[in-house]
Amino acid sequence: MTPVTTDLDQFLTAYDERIRGELFDFLRIPSVSARSEHDADTSRAAEWTADALRAAGLDASVHSTAGHPVVLGEWRGAPGKPTVLIYGHYDVQPAEPLDLWTSPPFEPTIRDGRIYARGSVDDKGQLFLHVKALEAHLAVRGVLPINVIVLAEGEEEVGSEHLESFIEANAERLACDAVVISDSAMFAPGLPSILSSLRGMAYFQIDVQGPAQDLHSGSYGGAVVNPAMALARILATLHDTEGRITIKGFYDTVEEWPSAVREQMGGLPFDEEHFRAEVGAPALGGEKGHTVLERLWTRPTCEVNGLLSGYTGEGAKTVLPAKAMAKVSCRLVPNQEPVEIERLMKAHVESVAPKGVNVTVTHLHGGRPWRAELNGPLFDAARRALASAFGREPVITGEGGSIPVVGDFARILGAPVLLVGFGLPGENAHAPDEWMSVENFTKGMRAIAMLWDELGA
Repeated sequence: MTPVTTDLDQFLTAYDERIRGELFDFLRIPSVSARSEHDADTSRAAEWTADALRAAGLDASVHSTAGHPVVLGEWRGAPGKPTVLIYGHYDVQPAEPLDLWTSPPFEPTIRDGRIYARGSVDDKGQLFLHVKALEAHLAVRGVLPINVIVLAEGEEEVGSEHLESFIEANAERLACDAVVISDSAMFAPGLPSILSSLRGMAYFQIDVQGPAQDLHSGSYGGAVVNPAMALARILATLHDTEGRITIKGFYDTVEEWPSAVREQMGGLPFDEEHFRAEVGAPALGGEKGHTVLERLWTRPTCEVNGLLSGYTGEGAKTVLPAKAMAKVSCRLVPNQEPVEIERLMKAHVESVAPKGVNVTVTHLHGGRPWRAELNGPLFDAARRALASAFGREPVITGEGGSIPVVGDFARILGAPVLLVGFGLPGENAHAPDEWMSVENFTKGMRAIAMLWDELGA
């Protein structure tokens, strides 16, 4: 199949250098939502996004929340046509460790056909290609074939804490026929993909407090319960030897995936040994009885994300630590609810915590899992647009990560959600040397521009 060329492609080609320069300006803003020292940068990124939407031809406004601002762009000049809400986020992950970046994280650089910068693929690059697809329509034809709402938030990387309430408060203004999101990856280079599912999230902090202060391990060791050892024992109870989570009731609501879907997963071009080598692991693990893709897309998890206790500097210090802390995240699948998983986690930790320490479990944030209904005009239009831009039919994939707002859009607005991303495996989205393929950025703009034509027709 040969990619289709349109008048919109000609515009995007003619202004490629300007578009890339604007993207680089966007990427230079260190809009790290998790760090208060970057609050001004995050607000600056919101204003930059609004200005970019205005320059593309939309009305745009910045709305304060209890956290970082929400940006709204609107174009409603197609009466009788569908209204599509485009969602993305302008905030980014922290860049540390800085010494592992080949080039500075907020100074975009192109190497080997890749745009290296924090936020290049997650999600500034993917949000910006939507803006440019809209600009192409308005610059070349003067109108859009559909009505459009663009919603860009600044808290996705910290759990979208204030977005649900914003959507609920503005549900009438945000009413739409479909939601389109590009914040995910294609299955492989050159293989356009439609995402069919996302795992949810329940994220916890477990704090173990022992003595009032650190103690000499010789003078007190053996008589005082060590919080680090107590925490290690608690964490060791979370899984059995088969890789199953041992929290009572954890699997009670898990919905098994249809055999046809599992068979389709098995037909995707996935090599487990290549996957192992790519991540640099000595061996792969996880829940027995399921393939790697099933573990990533269809099964829940419980993972330790961080540990802190005692002395970790150079050399020896014989200390019995006063406290220990672990960050633990559970990825959830339909029909698990974060609130219920919080209850189960707290009950489990309480049941296994040893005496002699005080243990506290804090639920930091969560999000519901999501699964698409892959039929209807929205998904048919997406298949045609992706096939036209990439020259081959798209595949249906899953995603192990979480985009908490997807379920909120579907629940509050009652509209189908299309997840069509242009990242690639190994793009280091939350790690040093994050990158986005130049080719995917270019073809992504074309695919999205075609999608609006397909939906308008």
